[in-house]
Amino acid sequence: MNSNSAMIEVDAAETSPILIIPYMWIGDFVRGHTVVRVLKERWPNRPVDLLVTSLCAPLVDYMPGVRSGIVWDLPRSRLALARQWQLASLLRERHYRTALVMPRTWKSALAPALAAIPERVGFVGEFRFGLLNRWRWGEKALPRFIDKNAALALSDRAPLPPEWPVPQLRVPPEEVARWREANGLGSRPAVALAPGSVGAAKRWPYYGEAARLLLAAGLDVWVVGGPGEKALAAEIIATGGPAVRDLTGTDLRNGILAMAAAGVAISNDSGLMHIAAALGTPTMGIFGPTSPYHWAPLNGLAATVQTRTPVACQPCHRPVCRMNDHRCMRDIPATDVAAIAQRVLADAAARATHELASAADRGEDHRGS
Repeated sequence: MNSNSAMIEVDAAETSPILIIPYMWIGDFVRGHTVVRVLKERWPNRPVDLLVTSLCAPLVDYMPGVRSGIVWDLPRSRLALARQWQLASLLRERHYRTALVMPRTWKSALAPALAAIPERVGFVGEFRFGLLNRWRWGEKALPRFIDKNAALALSDRAPLPPEWPVPQLRVPPEEVARWREANGLGSRPAVALAPGSVGAAKRWPYYGEAARLLLAAGLDVWVVGGPGEKALAAEIIATGGPAVRDLTGTDLRNGILAMAAAGVAISNDSGLMHIAAALGTPTMGIFGPTSPYHWAPLNGLAATVQTRTPVACQPCHRPVCRMNDHRCMRDIPATDVAAIAQRVLADAAARATHELASAADRGEDHRGS
């Protein structure tokens, strides 16, 4: 048992299912797997399901400890009461005992209340009295987004552990191999570039130059992202050269498999950064207007890349730069990023060689005993 488990009161007798209503942005959804892991430590025999949008649904297939995802797209701009009633009917059929409602919105708590789930846990917010019945207070005192979410998986007023369990995504190696073959990607070491983000201020502008340098070093280079990154991929190819592969598309599963197959991922502060880190792919996160302390993956990064000279307005957390001509990103040169990527790849290769040698040594020792 780890130190976090030792702090959690474990109840193995309870077997009723739990529903999590998470935040639906990709990065936040990935980080929500920490909540699953905390729940499974507290109640190892309670099935855990996630409400999920069609966009995030592929992630559920790779999350250990999740029984199933309930794919249900609700419109952002209106209540959609008929759809809420339909969702509530489905939730009633699944006999949930507990629902954890992560977002502080009125709308996110409606279906669990209509389904009469006995325990509906969430922070006070948006006048949700009557919709939630297990209120939590003190959200503003919690320092990070993950603290606010994972605290709901603990008993009320329980102390936070010194470390949360990190999110995990596990892709079978044979699925990665099939994906590479289907896309004609061969087996050479590859660098996955994730140039997109929510908000232009978080986008590093020199991915094309980095791609050209990485290709010259003998590496394959892939651009990964959604349909909104098609134009960015075209710009990167125009600068980096036609050998850069555009792997952007509409299916998030494609992005998950690309990050799993890559030797190193280079990403802005975005959902794909969290996916790559949760997969265990060595990940370089480029940060400008946002704070790594608050928004970097719990998994840790192979490198946190920031401007060498701090900018006075950093971090501003604004979606568009309005000061200092975007220096927090423009002053990170492509040569630095490419050099760090090559070092990360070399370190990962050295670790893999060492692990293989250690495994071989253990096998020889076992045979000789």
